[in-house]
Amino acid sequence: MTGFQITSAALCSSEPRGCITCGDEGIPMRVLEVDEVRALALCETEAGERSTVEIALVDAGPGDHVLVHAGTAIA
Repeated sequence: MTGFQITSAALCSSEPRGCITCGDEGIPMRVLEVDEVRALALCETEAGERSTVEIALVDAGPGDHVLVHAGTAIA
């Protein structure tokens, strides 16, 4: 798996809602591909925006839905 890039969907922002630390909210995404060696997944939002997501904290595979915060799948 190559060509992973982190996009704005997975980054923190200064919005005044969501995470108490950074203000970002969890973004629902669908797993497209998994790089098990690096614990990374290529994920896509409902709107079709793709980004690389760390999946070390969850058990996820292609087709699964995850909640992503700051580039990390948390649920």
